[in-house]
Amino acid sequence: MSLQNSLTNFATRLATETNNLRNQMGALASLSTSDKASLVAAINELKGLIDTATGINDTATALSSTWSSTKINAEIIAARDALVNGAPGALDTLSELATALASNDGDIATILTAQAKRVRTDTASQGLLPAEQANARTNIDAVAKTDIGNPDIDLIAVFEAGLA
Repeated sequence: MSLQNSLTNFATRLATETNNLRNQMGALASLSTSDKASLVAAINELKGLIDTATGINDTATALSSTWSSTKINAEIIAARDALVNGAPGALDTLSELATALASNDGDIATILTAQAKRVRTDTASQGLLPAEQANARTNIDAVAKTDIGNPDIDLIAVFEAGLA
C-alpha cells in the first residue's frame, strides 16, 4: 500500500470519527455551567502550580528545576572540554585542525573521494546512478518517489468527504 493510500484511509477514518464525536457531543454552546467551571478550576490549578514553582536550583537536574547562568556556563565549558576530549592545544580549534590536515595531502584525497559520494543537499540532481540512488535511500531509510504515491493529494478534500 502506498503512502498516498495510507494517508487517504487515515484521513477518511479520522474524519468519520470526528463526525461521530461531533454528533454525540452537540454544540459547545450547550455546555453546562459546571462543565465550564471545571475548565476554570483547571486553569486556577495550573496557575497555583506556576506560583509555587521553585527558583534557581543548581544541584537539581529535574525538568522542573532552573539553573543559574553560572551553572549553565560551567556545563557549556564541560561539554566543550568533552568534545575536544583532551586534544593538544595545537589541535583544539578548527583552524588548527585545518592546518594539520593540509600538511597531509593523502588524507585530504581520501576524505575528498569519500565526500564526493555523499548524498548532496545543495544540488537538485547529483547524477547518482540508479544503484547509488538505491543505496542512498537504504542508508538514510528513505523510500523512492514511486513508493509514496501522489504527494499532492488534497487531504482536506478527503477529510471533508469523510465528514459528509
